Amino acid sequence: MAALPLPPSADVVIIGGGVMGLAIAYNLARLGLTRVAVVEATYLASGASGRNGGGLRQQWSTEMNVRLMQESIAICAAFAQEMGINVWMRQGGYLFLMRTEATRAEVERNITLQNRCGVPTRLISPEDARAIVPELDVDRFTAASYNPTDAVVFPWPFLWGYAGAATKLGATIHTDAAVTAIDRHGSDFVVTTARGTITAGRVVNAAGAWSPRVARLVGLELPNWPARHEILSTEPLKPFLNPMVSVLESGLYFSQSLRGELVGGITLHEPRTDDIKLGSRLAFLRAMATAMTELMPRLGDVKVVRQWAGPYDLTSDGSPIVGEAPGLPGFFLCCGFMGHGFMMAPVVAKYYALHLLGRQTHPFFEKWRLARFATGATERESMIIG
Repeated sequence: MAALPLPPSADVVIIGGGVMGLAIAYNLARLGLTRVAVVEATYLASGASGRNGGGLRQQWSTEMNVRLMQESIAICAAFAQEMGINVWMRQGGYLFLMRTEATRAEVERNITLQNRCGVPTRLISPEDARAIVPELDVDRFTAASYNPTDAVVFPWPFLWGYAGAATKLGATIHTDAAVTAIDRHGSDFVVTTARGTITAGRVVNAAGAWSPRVARLVGLELPNWPARHEILSTEPLKPFLNPMVSVLESGLYFSQSLRGELVGGITLHEPRTDDIKLGSRLAFLRAMATAMTELMPRLGDVKVVRQWAGPYDLTSDGSPIVGEAPGLPGFFLCCGFMGHGFMMAPVVAKYYALHLLGRQTHPFFEKWRLARFATGATERESMIIG
């Protein structure tokens, strides 16, 4: 984005220029609140939003997430036409493979919920999974779940679409504007950045894995923490893979883009830390290559073009943190989205904007409030991938 001067004041300052912050800015401006400023520490797509696999799925273990993602996929399907930018959306489905009977039993319960919500997920045999993706070696698996209406998009134009639409409606976006202080002046906040200060009555912390650091600027400790998640992309191959394929127990996932590359990652557990690590490792490449070739032996000779890492933003129950921070009127949280903030941003941002404008409060503001960690009122989401 062009280096616009920071305005002296705004109605809302959004900290974080990822998809969540940009989508909230767009939705606020679309609803008529145009004095909105997004401040980003570095550049757009520098964090998790620009480093993910672009998956959109409705296969979840909680009704809240299933219904939100039904709506989010509908928003994504109309995004290219409404925003005038191609996000390369491909609705090829998600195919989850299961090794153990315990995982199968859990997924069966999830499928019952998804079907009740109108999502056409079905439990299928390993042989049925191979009929969908003939290249799979399914001998190690007990079952699979398949929903043909899940999808994949290309992340970068999704961010650019929101950014461009928000600025056309009057919101401003300021890159290289790391926040260094947040002070209270009466009922307002004075947000100090690397490019100057801005005063606003409301501040939204949408900084993802950096959100605990931002919260500490107002004396608030958040229970979310960052975790490195690595990903790679191969050389382009002739199109052969329709669904996103994932192994639930290992966290392996990969899909094929419309350009032919295979893009995916796998879980590598690390000790919990507050450090945000973005370096990618040989250990990841080894684990990913082993897992992919065991699942699909024909990939043994495929070349890896690049690998990278992005920060997951984790919580103990697998759900985000949203709403006004207790004891800090005007300071709002929108963080802790694990690895699924990208896919939920279109729908979460829609309802977040309505909430900020006092027009509608979605039930997720109660379910995902910060206070749940102190009261124990949590509902665990188990379908966390990668």
